[in-house]
Amino acid sequence: MVSSKLTMPFQNNSLLPIGPPDALPSDYVEFDFSDVFGSAPCQASTQNLVVGSAASGSLYEDPAVICSRSHSLVGPSSHVSHPLKLSKLTLCDTEEDILELTNPVIGEPRGDLTEPPTAVGLEDFEVLRLVGRGGFGKVYQVRRTDTSEIYAMKVVRKDEIMEKNNAGYLKSERDILTKVDHPFIVQLRYSFQTKYRLYLVLDFINGGHLFYQLYRQGLFREDLARIYTAEIVSAVSHLHANGIMHRDLKPENVLLDADGHVMLTDFGVAKQFDENTRSNSMCGTLEYMSPEIILGKGHDKAADWWSVGILLYEMLTGKPPFIGGNRKQIQQKIIKNKIKLPSFLTGEAHSLLKGLLQKEASKRLGCGPGGSKEIKNHKWFKSINWKKLEAREIRPSFCPKVAGNLCVANFEECWTTMPILDTPAATPKSHDNPFKGFTYVRPASFLQTPP
Repeated sequence: MVSSKLTMPFQNNSLLPIGPPDALPSDYVEFDFSDVFGSAPCQASTQNLVVGSAASGSLYEDPAVICSRSHSLVGPSSHVSHPLKLSKLTLCDTEEDILELTNPVIGEPRGDLTEPPTAVGLEDFEVLRLVGRGGFGKVYQVRRTDTSEIYAMKVVRKDEIMEKNNAGYLKSERDILTKVDHPFIVQLRYSFQTKYRLYLVLDFINGGHLFYQLYRQGLFREDLARIYTAEIVSAVSHLHANGIMHRDLKPENVLLDADGHVMLTDFGVAKQFDENTRSNSMCGTLEYMSPEIILGKGHDKAADWWSVGILLYEMLTGKPPFIGGNRKQIQQKIIKNKIKLPSFLTGEAHSLLKGLLQKEASKRLGCGPGGSKEIKNHKWFKSINWKKLEAREIRPSFCPKVAGNLCVANFEECWTTMPILDTPAATPKSHDNPFKGFTYVRPASFLQTPP
């Protein structure tokens, strides 16, 4: 997850007129993974939500757009840089305290010599450009040298995550991604390590994250939001059926592929579970956290369905329902405030939002005996043929502008125009390598491109 601002003007091309934005109070704070597990949160200014008059409890202030958020693999630019071998990363510190990629040097040593020979390594990839940065490391667009296939490569320094005691999250992310095979979830293709770093090689999804496109196109109509939400529900149902809860569902972790389909990403705080246990971790992004996570009561997969409800609410209105003020104030709103439903939405949308945003987890839609079928059978999804949807036969009405696999036009220029540099990595202090067995090559049966 990384922090970034979207600076493009809002274009109301799709649904509703909105008034000019103001500024949120200066004490509005955003939270990403590092805010919960790492350094203290920093302040971020955002564009405010236009407040309108409310004649009834269901009437909502005019929709508006928040243009400062925490992101995962995001970013916009057609900038093209010269490819460089990832194995040319130097390991010596410079005066600027960076690693230079310009001078050829010997690649990093293998991290776990007891593992079987890995099918891929640094020498098999060229780095094209940086596309994102977050609490766990940097994400590069890379090309495999022998096949010319384009991937996203997440590069994480061992010393940093071990120092912050977050090694378990990286191992869990890798393990979870090896078990997931779904048309609306980003796939892990390879993983490997060196003495200093860990590498996850994933599908490169270049249609932009969901709300990057929302900011550019305007609010989503219900028919488009219905398809996006159905694809998210399908993906989350698959995770839950395999004993996995995502725990950080938010717009920046929902990417669009070149065909306009949803792809869930960023499993950095995902967790494997069984039906008889609950987790007590404080994790996720504040505006999307369920009440039970904030209260520390222990949570299960029901927390994901709350986040799906927040996502749907934001797709249809342009903002999450509980925002404004400092962290404590936002937490209190999530726990205590009633949801205000916009009057311009249909009754079916109202019903679904009320079901997903039940503060009592046991009463939340999707948490009853019927599980995810309770959501799939909801009347708002009446027009969805779930078999065709999961076969990718239902095409969303919006398709992002993508000019081939190399295109980075839907990523932010603050990343794609940045020089390809990396921070120096110290030798991990632990004598034992906690990442034994990290190497992975996706089986051939998994490598088929979705239809």
